[in-house]
Amino acid sequence: MLEDIKPHLAELRTRIFISVLALIVGFVLSFVFYKPILDWVTAPLESALHQVNKKVQKSKEGKWSVANEGEEFNITLKSEANKTLSLVDQALQNANKIIESNSSTQNEKLLASSIKELALHSKKAEKRDNSAGGSVLWGSVTTNQIGGVFIVALKVSLYAAIFLALPIILWQMWLFVAPGLYENEKKMALPFLIGVTVMFAVGVLFAYYVVTPFGFQFLITFGAFLYTPLINIEDYIGFFAKILFGFGLAFELPMVVYFLASIKLVTEKSLLDFFKYAIVAIFIIAALLTPPDVITQLLMAAPLILLYGVSILVAKVINPYKDEDDDEEESTQEENKEQKLLKDDEK
Repeated sequence: MLEDIKPHLAELRTRIFISVLALIVGFVLSFVFYKPILDWVTAPLESALHQVNKKVQKSKEGKWSVANEGEEFNITLKSEANKTLSLVDQALQNANKIIESNSSTQNEKLLASSIKELALHSKKAEKRDNSAGGSVLWGSVTTNQIGGVFIVALKVSLYAAIFLALPIILWQMWLFVAPGLYENEKKMALPFLIGVTVMFAVGVLFAYYVVTPFGFQFLITFGAFLYTPLINIEDYIGFFAKILFGFGLAFELPMVVYFLASIKLVTEKSLLDFFKYAIVAIFIIAALLTPPDVITQLLMAAPLILLYGVSILVAKVINPYKDEDDDEEESTQEENKEQKLLKDDEK
């Protein structure tokens, strides 16, 4: 018995070794290029913070200060800004006089030109700040640990390595299982593995380009008028990975149905009968895999409902429902054909 299992264990060890090696290589490559990967990961958050800042400046709501004190503070800011602009204008005039004067030395003109450039830059900055509404609220991404960035680099590299090594890991699983399958099962298994990889990638991209921009902007905007958002990068990485992996797994629904239909466990009729329960299950899954806000949950639930409809079509193609009466008629017709063939042979 043990001698029969040994070849399979050796094959399993080889497949596991190649999968782990793919993970290690992917981790090393990801760690070398962790900065671009980290920029890609934090891009939705940075964009959301920037959009929130623009909204806060544009809204001119005074929820963060008492009305009278806020008005006095804004008046003081405007007064100080006007004084600064007048001083800058005076510096510009003096600089122009020195530059245009024939009695000025070359060094004096160079110094005046530098002062003029600095004054112009300062004037533009003051006008830009005034037009923005005075108070500027910039959220930021922070770390509260000495080795926080190093830990984040390791986490990002690990998650990226899993994404990179996933096709190789699935291929090794296929090579291990394939020798024990029949030819018709092999024909179904290979498209299944390809479909799993593609649908996982589609789910990840959908989460990154559609869900996170809306979700992050909503969550940060919700309290931006009360508190300045300072996002901890260590917490954000885990939160971000949960969303991406959650959507990647959720988009595997058609492939799961493809597998179940291939082994004759589900049909399009059973899926249609289960539809009302599936809606409830989808919203529960969306609530567990997404942040606690309605927008992100809807952004997961809506494509899942659409994918459930696609799954019904997949089941109809792979394992269509057959009525019992139709089965009886087909079996009766086959029996009649067999009897007719027997009679012909006897003749």
